[in-house]
Amino acid sequence: MENSRRNFFKKGLVGAAALGTLSLSDTIKAAETSKKKRIAKRILLISLDGICVEGFQKANTPNLDTLLAKGSLSIKTRVVMPSITLPNWTSHLTGSGPEQHGVVDNKWVISNFKLPAIETDSDGYYPSVFKVLKDNLSNMKTAFYYNWAELINPYNKKYFDEIGFLENDGYVPNYEKAFKFLVANRNNPTLVFLYTVHTDHAGHKYKWMSPEYIRSIEEADVEIGKLLDKLKKEDLYDDTHFMFLSDHGGIEKGHGGVTTHEMIVPWGITGPGIKQGFTIEEANNTVNTASLILSLFNVKQPDCWTGEVPTFIFK
Repeated sequence: MENSRRNFFKKGLVGAAALGTLSLSDTIKAAETSKKKRIAKRILLISLDGICVEGFQKANTPNLDTLLAKGSLSIKTRVVMPSITLPNWTSHLTGSGPEQHGVVDNKWVISNFKLPAIETDSDGYYPSVFKVLKDNLSNMKTAFYYNWAELINPYNKKYFDEIGFLENDGYVPNYEKAFKFLVANRNNPTLVFLYTVHTDHAGHKYKWMSPEYIRSIEEADVEIGKLLDKLKKEDLYDDTHFMFLSDHGGIEKGHGGVTTHEMIVPWGITGPGIKQGFTIEEANNTVNTASLILSLFNVKQPDCWTGEVPTFIFK
């Protein structure tokens, strides 16, 4: 059964048609035309943990700034509650909130959880964007690179072609692995999740907005720049969709509350068919990430998901 948010959107279209502002047939044609244009070759998810809007704006990030200037950027995107790591990354990658996927804290494991997911695969996992893509695209390639051990727990590993884990906040080698994976699969539809937790750990250790926290963002930006330069040399830059994601902000030395410093994060996308230099003012939520990814690959999302495609970002 379709969720109420999508039903509301459909009713809005019908109402507009009734008012004469557009015809339903024109709406369907426009949607179909737009959909044909939104088929991605590859998507790279540049994922930094614990990035608050104020920190993102204060840090010197020339590489991210240049990248996102060619796309659409929100500095008003809301995360799901609670504003902690595992529920929010799971929401990014499953198009659903904790109410649906059941990951309500950082301790979730397949054998021990508080809230059962509303739907699972044969192994007990809520359907992720990786599973849906693998089920629908025979030559789909996926990779998951991370450096916080618990992060992978909510996902069925059989839907990844490559997994890279680093200990002790190491992340630079994963950037090289991600690059090689993208090059090796240049002719296949590809989704790569490239994550680092060292920015979050800097906030916990030194405080959010401390010089050390800001420096951690700037250090990540340097490595992002190196990766982008190598993709340009391989002619894999212009036809790649890049998404910049975070899971929560922070205040003092922690997060998990409902302040804007914790609940609002930057969220951006660039690539073919995306508006350039566009500031997103519309309401947006992290559950929309996976819905957008499926849309770009022209794959229908599961009915159990609640995310919506932010159509306002398209040209």
